[in-house]
Amino acid sequence: MRNSGFTTAGADIAIVGGSVAGCATALAAHRAGAGRITVFERAAGQLADRGAGVAVHNDRYAELAAAGYLDASMPWVRLTTRRWYVRDGRAPFGREIAALPFPFRSSCWGPLWRELRRRLPADVTFRAGATVREVAATADGATLRCAGEGADDTHRYDLVIGADGYRSAVRQAAFPGVRPAYAGYLAWRGAVPCELLATLDLPGMPPSGWADEDCVYAVFPGGHVIIYRIPDGRGGHRANWVLYTTPPPGLGLHLDTPTSLPPGTLSDALHTHLRHVADELLPPYWGGLIRLTPAAERFVQPLYDFTAPDYVSGRLLLAGDAATVARPHTGAGAVKALQDAAALERVLHTVRERPGSLAAYGSGRGATGRSMVELGRRLGRWLVLETPDWPALDREALARQWAASDASGTFGGNELRS
Repeated sequence: MRNSGFTTAGADIAIVGGSVAGCATALAAHRAGAGRITVFERAAGQLADRGAGVAVHNDRYAELAAAGYLDASMPWVRLTTRRWYVRDGRAPFGREIAALPFPFRSSCWGPLWRELRRRLPADVTFRAGATVREVAATADGATLRCAGEGADDTHRYDLVIGADGYRSAVRQAAFPGVRPAYAGYLAWRGAVPCELLATLDLPGMPPSGWADEDCVYAVFPGGHVIIYRIPDGRGGHRANWVLYTTPPPGLGLHLDTPTSLPPGTLSDALHTHLRHVADELLPPYWGGLIRLTPAAERFVQPLYDFTAPDYVSGRLLLAGDAATVARPHTGAGAVKALQDAAALERVLHTVRERPGSLAAYGSGRGATGRSMVELGRRLGRWLVLETPDWPALDREALARQWAASDASGTFGGNELRS
């Protein structure tokens, strides 16, 4: 696709979605010289209140910091080692079967969003509580019909960037047949203030406790939990956890249509299933850590994956989860969204001199999206759907199986290329 006369200078650009991907792409458009930028975000509340953990590979962090999309002033925790545990009687941590390098730094979704939002200049219009109802492509742009502030309004834009997540209205307009597919299992999420971990005073606890730099993989038949520390925004830490498991039959879940189960909406049957995993399948300490999370604060993400065939259709562009959703096993969700923005900034800078720049963004980022989806599926098969005999593995065997699943070596994200 050629740019059909499009130039960034003076362009009127709309960003649909105002979370991490939306703020990052708005920043990219501003740096590339767009004339007017409007961000539409359907949530009316403070996105900064969201507290899910984010882990970024050190190499990807360095690239994104150099590109101006991450900042060392943002609170973070240094992670160095990934320790794998299996249940072993009443041993608190279980039995360690492997320790592998884990060169990541962890942070929190809220501070990341807040930092990106802070960088947007005052002349970027950020419309919170505005839901985009309809997107229609035209020969030289696109129109948006937006509901909010008591009435519908329709505006035309030179370029529309969809950063509106896996239920994207922009992707629906660009590629109507692309729908996320349910992966067959759930991701439970929660976080525990680290000062509460002292209440887990179990017989046989190691004097050194759980090291700050460790990322824990506690594995069991049919799933695993990942646990690592994140900043709490007040100078302390929270233990962030994500548990993957297939739901037992008979829970009445209808997951073929993409959905989420936010805090306070989980059924008693789901909580019972989580208690079974925590009490019977995980080592006591890691199961106890999960149980410390109040039921009203736990939430569930049924896992879906997909990628659009291209990230560009006419004057409609896609970024973040609107373009590709890969399972969180890849360790690269936030990374890929920020990389999309960095790549888009370079493209928008060159689109006047290189008419094929937008098409290059679409094909290049599309290839990255496909590789991350395939990585997530391979890791999901190994870590959840077709789990090995974990207790029989040692460090060498586990490292070989991990390498076979991460055949491309892109866990944590692809290299950001210029």
